[in-house]
Amino acid sequence: MDQQEDRIAVASPGRVRAARRLHPVPIRIMHWINAAAMLIMITSGWGIYDDDVIIRGFHFGQFWRLGDWAAWSLNWHFAGMWFLAINGLVYLIYGFASGRFREKLLPIRPAEVVQTVVDTLQFKIAHEDITVYNAVQKLLYIVVISAGIAQVVTGLAIWKPVQFSGLVALLGGFQMARVLHFAGMAVIVGFVIVHVALALLVPRTLWAMVAGGPRLTPRAATEGSRRP
Repeated sequence: MDQQEDRIAVASPGRVRAARRLHPVPIRIMHWINAAAMLIMITSGWGIYDDDVIIRGFHFGQFWRLGDWAAWSLNWHFAGMWFLAINGLVYLIYGFASGRFREKLLPIRPAEVVQTVVDTLQFKIAHEDITVYNAVQKLLYIVVISAGIAQVVTGLAIWKPVQFSGLVALLGGFQMARVLHFAGMAVIVGFVIVHVALALLVPRTLWAMVAGGPRLTPRAATEGSRRP
């Protein structure tokens, strides 16, 4: 009987194609482009920040900065900006068009968020099934996506304050736009730290983003998205 089912699967290409990877090829490519672009943007941004600090007495050491001085850091920042903006736009379009955002990030229930936080504080978090995001993971992904969009908006205001004077005024002025941009950077850096730490604690998640992870049938993917 098993052999017969195997033959049916081989003879039915549509059935075989229905089983997809946890992370399709486009997601993996965009993830690693995004990782490189974010690293460039963050470290070059620290170099720009040091030229005109927001928090008095707070500087980033040369080891953490990309660029020996502000102008060089700006060149890196603009280069990374195009990769991050274009890649991010493609990621958003893909996420909405493919239904991946709805499948992986929704729904988010407050009670589940609270329970996940409580479990984490008690070191009871289990991650046997890497195909399912818990409530806090879903929330963090939505927060970092929102922060990325906000960074584009505040970045435009800082980059072209005359051309986008209306946007600058809406944000509360040029200096407030800088503060909001810095705050958005802090949110993203916080996410990256947590994200990398979890990847190191659960190496299967890192390897899944390289190789694609386990194969999912449409039914399994739908059921997984409904789990807490």
